[in-house]
Formats: sequence, C-alpha cells, structure tokens
Amino acid sequence: MAKLNARDEARRAAREVDGTSRSDYSEALERGLLVLTAFDHTAERLTQAQLARKLELPRATVRRALLTLAHLGYVVTDDKAYRLAPKVLTLASAYLTTNPVSQVLQPECDRLAELFGASCTAAVLDGPSAVMIARALPRHTLPIGAGLGFQVPAAQSALGLVLLGGLDEERRHHHLVTHAGLDEDGIAALEKKVTEVAEAGCAYVANEVEAGFHSAAVPLRRWDGTPIAALNVGTSIERISEAEMRERVLPVLRETSDELQPQLV
Repeated sequence: MAKLNARDEARRAAREVDGTSRSDYSEALERGLLVLTAFDHTAERLTQAQLARKLELPRATVRRALLTLAHLGYVVTDDKAYRLAPKVLTLASAYLTTNPVSQVLQPECDRLAELFGASCTAAVLDGPSAVMIARALPRHTLPIGAGLGFQVPAAQSALGLVLLGGLDEERRHHHLVTHAGLDEDGIAALEKKVTEVAEAGCAYVANEVEAGFHSAAVPLRRWDGTPIAALNVGTSIERISEAEMRERVLPVLRETSDELQPQLV
C-alpha cells in the first residue's frame, strides 16, 4: 500500500474523529471532488501534473478523476490542460435554489450594497474558508471577480472570524487544528481572537484578504438563536473610513441581522 502523505493522514484522522468508518467512505469520490475544486480564478487551466502537485496526489489518481469528470461533462480539455465546464454551475444552482437562506439573504444584500455603495456578502463556513452564498455589488461597480461560491480564508476575513465565533469551544478548536495550518501558539492566538469576536458579536478586518480593503461582519442566527451564516459589508478603505464602518455600517448590519432572524429556519 502506498504511503499516505501528510494531507491524506490529516483527512483520515478527521474522518476518525467524525466517526466515519473506512468501509463507509469513498476516497475515490473525495479525490474527484478535490480535483474539481482545485480550479479557481488563479488557476483556471491546469494540467494533470499541476493538479497532482497542487493536491499532493498521484498523477494516475488525478488522471482517472479528470477522465471521469470530463466524461460527465464537468471539465473540458484545453490543449494539454483542463478547465471547468459550465455544467459545474448545476451543482451550485441546486444548492442556491433549494437553500431558503440564500433566497432570503439575496434581497438584503442587494439593499445594503446600494445603501452603502459597497459590496455586501452572506457566507457560510466550509472547511478553512467562508463561502459566499449571496452577494451584491453597487450599481457603479463592475461585476468582476468574486461572486457566489467564491471563498475567502476563514481565519483572515471578517466573515470567517464571525463564522468561527459561532462554533462552540470544542468544535472551534477541532476546526482550527484541522484547517488553520498553524502551530500550537498560532492556534491559541487565533482562538483568542475568535473568542473576542464572538463576545463582541461582530468582526472588523482591514488589509488581510486584500490590501486596501476592509470589511465588517455580523453573525446571522436562525429563529432559535443558532448561528448559521455571516453578513458583511466590504469596500476600499478610501471609500468608507474605519470610523464609518464601525459607527454607521455595523449598526445597520446588526439591525438587519435581527430583522432576518425570524425568517431563517
């Protein structure tokens, strides 16, 4: 049997914690999905060799996954490389059309984007990232770049810190140990930061995800008080000052969160 690399060992350890037995788990499906999600705005075209290096998987494994995904219509060949096919949108659309949270949040994102002349995003936690499930840009902004499904690092973004703050202490620690990629001191420092965000009920982050960009976020809770998503407003520091973000934007975000809570089930 081939020796497991560090990433595979971490995945198997996480499954053991989650209680998933080896007989109930399909590593072939896992690796196929890893290949599918390896493409992003910085890597739109990838060869088999590039994917194998990026995912730390055997090239033969990547080849089988790519050929299967191509047969199913989720990737297409582009010279000697591969890129995502439009069919992958059906995966996202299925989630968005069946998830009532996204449907409730999109109109509010539209409203806040126009109110502040800034981007407004709702996101959920997915592994090491905060994934956008609703997003709006003001009319004067060209719709270029991040959109639905885009991911930002949970440990560095206002959205992500709020989402991490919604986890109980045990789940938070396990999540950070599994996904943050930090040593013990780094985990402890991040846990302290997330705890402060949870106690404040909001997060403000500047120049972390993108230089010159800052954002403020609050948790979105369902009717019984359980945190299920996060809502933020983000823009350049020149457009809205830090003081405005804290004194004008955050109160509106909190008010919007309170108004949405009865609708989130």
